[in-house]
Amino acid sequence: MFLSKARATLPICAAFAFLSACSQNQAVPSNPSTSVAPAGSQSQSLRSSSNAASPADTTSILKQDTKNVVIGSTVDPTNGDTGPHSLQIDAFKVNYGKIKKGQLVFCNYADSSGTPGNGTTIDVLNPTPSSSPTRFAQSNDIKGCSGSSVSSNTNFVYGAGMTSGLMTQFTAKGAENATYGPPLQEPFSTLDVSNKKAYSSEYVFTTDVKTGSIVSTIFAASSGGTTYLQGVTGFAVNYPSGTGWNALGPAGLQYYAKKNLLYVADGVTDTIVEITNPNDILLKNEIVVGPSGKTFTCLHKKTTCAKLVYAGSPLNGPVAMTLLHNGNLVVANAAPASGGGNELVELTTTGQVLDTEVVDTGNAPAIFGLASSGTTDANTVIYYTDTNDNTVHELEP
Repeated sequence: MFLSKARATLPICAAFAFLSACSQNQAVPSNPSTSVAPAGSQSQSLRSSSNAASPADTTSILKQDTKNVVIGSTVDPTNGDTGPHSLQIDAFKVNYGKIKKGQLVFCNYADSSGTPGNGTTIDVLNPTPSSSPTRFAQSNDIKGCSGSSVSSNTNFVYGAGMTSGLMTQFTAKGAENATYGPPLQEPFSTLDVSNKKAYSSEYVFTTDVKTGSIVSTIFAASSGGTTYLQGVTGFAVNYPSGTGWNALGPAGLQYYAKKNLLYVADGVTDTIVEITNPNDILLKNEIVVGPSGKTFTCLHKKTTCAKLVYAGSPLNGPVAMTLLHNGNLVVANAAPASGGGNELVELTTTGQVLDTEVVDTGNAPAIFGLASSGTTDANTVIYYTDTNDNTVHELEP
């Protein structure tokens, strides 16, 4: 469903034809996974030629980033919204509008009283200590704002409203441009994976913690049309019992542009999944995740597929994730601290855990947003949101 503030209806664009590669599912150390692609299949050979694995960087960023610095408050300066949820570093090509390159962008999931699911704002922080938040946008269409994403190509900002059931597009100046609903029902995290090349289509992926799906909203550069597709489904969710801060399901979307890979964490099965060539998914439920979160049925084995990266401890209710410069991942657990929550887990995409660190000892789940910046192991820093004190922190060397 498309709802434009100008009440314009965009045409549905035609299906795209792509040529790309897909892997059979590989075994993860101590966490085996299976796939429908048979050994020695064409999908395996295609993936080997185009997405050959490179040696993992096993230097731990968490171990070296021992200094914890408070960047600033996340409380919205106008209506007092709280509960920072999601976190992204702006990558706009030009400094235009309300967000500048390098600033931190986040949602507020709760209102001023701390009631989860009532927040309606997206705010911005400078990535330096003692920063004060500025409002980027406010709308009831992002009520229960649980995910925010900034386009690197079109200068749009997207907000996911878990309560509103909508994914909303904003201009760089914070004006609401359009909203997108079904097949989304309870959008939880959203990620723009725009191709930086001119005239390339824009893809916005949004997870849903009611349906256990990933929905792609595709803005076709050639026709100007918009396509909505529930391309991946079957992730475990704790709906309807999981509400507010305890909602779990597919979350933490991260995109590795160099290899055209999409990563997603599932807080119910404690798994991390890699999806190959996500912007080549053309059919509804083209990839279906098995009940355990460890097996996958792929309709287009030669093009798109999925595999298990890791499952089990030390993951415990993962809801946020960030991709480091070297292709490794840092994941945030949302279980209560007494059960291994509020803990960051660093691991390679081949399934090797490098380090863990508890960053908040409170009993309530608190870490719902992660981001990182840096070009080498030595200068990489990690940012995280904390709902217990409504701040953004930076872990640095």
